[in-house]
Amino acid sequence: MSGFEPLLPADVSGVPVREFSASYLQRTRTGMWDGAREALSELALDSRGRVLDVGCGTGELTAVLREETDATVVGLDANRDLLGHATPPIVQGDALSLPFPDDSFDLVVCQALLINLPDPEAAVREFARVSSDRVAAIEPDNGAVSITSTADPEARLARRARALYLSGVETDVTLGADAADVFADAGLADVSTRRYDHERIVDPPYSEAAIEAARRKASGAGLDDDRATMLAGDATPADLDDLRQAWRAMGRDVVEQMRDDDYYRREVVPFFVTTGRV
Repeated sequence: MSGFEPLLPADVSGVPVREFSASYLQRTRTGMWDGAREALSELALDSRGRVLDVGCGTGELTAVLREETDATVVGLDANRDLLGHATPPIVQGDALSLPFPDDSFDLVVCQALLINLPDPEAAVREFARVSSDRVAAIEPDNGAVSITSTADPEARLARRARALYLSGVETDVTLGADAADVFADAGLADVSTRRYDHERIVDPPYSEAAIEAARRKASGAGLDDDRATMLAGDATPADLDDLRQAWRAMGRDVVEQMRDDDYYRREVVPFFVTTGRV
């Protein structure tokens, strides 16, 4: 383990960060880099000795990095429960106060973390402190997600729900390509960005996760989970009641199409791989 032992303090202080469940992270991140690892080429993984994956969650990216390099790859997250699903070496810690000395790694990377932090520049500066060479961030533009579906209203309703949700989120979840500006403001050099479109396809035979997602549409459970965030933004209770009614009808259509093996859904999430030198 190259001197890195699991560090699990009783509590980890720091700024609030949006929380996600283990099942959500595994559902959205597993397989993300299958057949598309050339998008990680700017990380120069074959030349690395020590890599830190900040905000690793359940460890999906950590596992990919370990497959692509002989380096020691350490996963770090503030959430002890999420780390319980990750493979050691893992460390519990705060992205804004990393529990490592200066220059402990030659690459520090994160995925979909900066979009959930109130001050992404402060995090990048901290990444640069513990890196002797390069910092990288893989961040989506959640405002540019596109959906096509055999359930006719789904794409339109998804755009409507996304707009209401984004209006209530306090962090910049559309950061995407603009992470390059954050890197430059944090003092990193040779900043570059590469786009990677992550496709999520739902088609027959349907997985259990896809079937469960359809059931949640039909029940309105997914919208219910996001209700507080939407109400913090531009949505009114009447807006959400109208959206929920249309959403549930769409969900019932999805379930019916699935029974006939007719349902198809394609979602494209644009990610941007931004790198910079310390």
